Amino acid sequence: MATLDDESGYKAGSYDDLEQTLVQVAAAADARNNDQTEENEDDTANDESNEIRVEISNKSNDEEFKYKRKANYYSDLTAEEGGSTDRSEAGHHTNLKKRQREDDDDDDNKVKHFKPEEKGNKQESVERGKKRKHDETENVEVENIAGHAKVVATHYNALEEKGLDERSKSRIFHLRNFHNWIKSILINEYLTKIKDNKKHNEPIRVHDMCCGKGGDLLKWRKGNITHLICSDIASVSLEQCKARYQDMKQRSYRERHGNLYTTEYIIADCTRVRLREKYQDPSIELDLVSCQFAFHYSFESLPQAECMIKNAAECLRPGGYFIGTITDANELIARARNSDTNSFGNNVYNVIFDCNIMKPDLFGAKYHFYLDGSVDCPEFLVYFPLFEKLARKYGLKLVKKEKFRDFYERMKGDGKNLLTTTKSLETYPPQHGLQLVGNAEDDYEHAKLCLEKEGRHVRLGTLSKSEWEATSLYTTFVFEKVKGTLNEQGVTVYDI
Repeated sequence: MATLDDESGYKAGSYDDLEQTLVQVAAAADARNNDQTEENEDDTANDESNEIRVEISNKSNDEEFKYKRKANYYSDLTAEEGGSTDRSEAGHHTNLKKRQREDDDDDDNKVKHFKPEEKGNKQESVERGKKRKHDETENVEVENIAGHAKVVATHYNALEEKGLDERSKSRIFHLRNFHNWIKSILINEYLTKIKDNKKHNEPIRVHDMCCGKGGDLLKWRKGNITHLICSDIASVSLEQCKARYQDMKQRSYRERHGNLYTTEYIIADCTRVRLREKYQDPSIELDLVSCQFAFHYSFESLPQAECMIKNAAECLRPGGYFIGTITDANELIARARNSDTNSFGNNVYNVIFDCNIMKPDLFGAKYHFYLDGSVDCPEFLVYFPLFEKLARKYGLKLVKKEKFRDFYERMKGDGKNLLTTTKSLETYPPQHGLQLVGNAEDDYEHAKLCLEKEGRHVRLGTLSKSEWEATSLYTTFVFEKVKGTLNEQGVTVYDI
């Protein structure tokens, strides 16, 4: 059985050998849900799965797990603010009112383009496009949701849509804004790269995979994209996403902000269903695929991981990017091993492992993640070298992987104004009449130390220690799609 090594974490042999042994290794990890998976798995998710394997060795170059809790770690993450951060102004700066996506009238007017090999099915695809309205509203259960996906879909469908005033009272108000800042900067960074290689006014097409309630709709508008595909397993969340888009479209029309991007919606389990078959135009070439805080759900099994990666890569044009944010398996395991039990956390988050933390499987290594009022469902460890190897099979080359801390350090200069306007950091000491959100005794020791080093009376932008501990569980990733070539057997291969 493929596992993590008890001392250093995941252990894998030569990456060149991964393709020769992965299926046998993953079989043991998948055994407990094979029956359910085989009944529900889309054929296209398995079309090449038998070609991939993993070799486990007793030797590895993987980094050793490190887990340090030092006050200066958090003090390094503070930033001197250039203006007031009164939380009462949050509504003016974040404007997170309900928005909706989709102009139903656009569906029948779109021009479809098909690759030569798809001309025989053109009429069938057009008819499928005309039936999108029905597909958008169908019950998510028809997508054969299985395994833990049902739990995840139920959780996010049940999350109440809260107004700005209510959200501003949340214990993790600044943490959620900080995560939105991370996403905004990441999305803008790679949309800019895409635009730099396009002609003026050339269309930009994006897939927001696992889009949820549409929290990134405004980011796509600011990025001046042309078309957006929204997919998610939670039907209620997707309906709320549509409502947000429609509201944003109406406001854009009233304020004469110009044309807004067009949209289409897909209710589906991205880890089990081939999404391309549900696109209005199956031959579409995407410039960017974004999967925020969701990819880790796919590592329940090998077929699910492959299916999700294929969905991200299949319609991505060469030079396009697959970007996202996930939990850091190394950090999760390190903290679990440093705790006295199978759980760890603080007053903001909690993680409870439901697997062997000394030797977790490559797939199906489950833990339950709770983040105050936001997340409360099972997730799975993502062994990143294996993620990278699987991505190569579908033409995705790793560009960058950064912990949130490192991403913040690299981009805080360019994103300083956005940090302030979105209330991503909390003011310390607080403005007159306001209270700090942290309540643990040492939640602001790092900020105090930073002020002492400064030796002057200033206000800092920071998060509480509890929030820093939560956000440091995450990492960003960026893959670029490379151009493939056909081998003698007519199979597309990628030189990565």
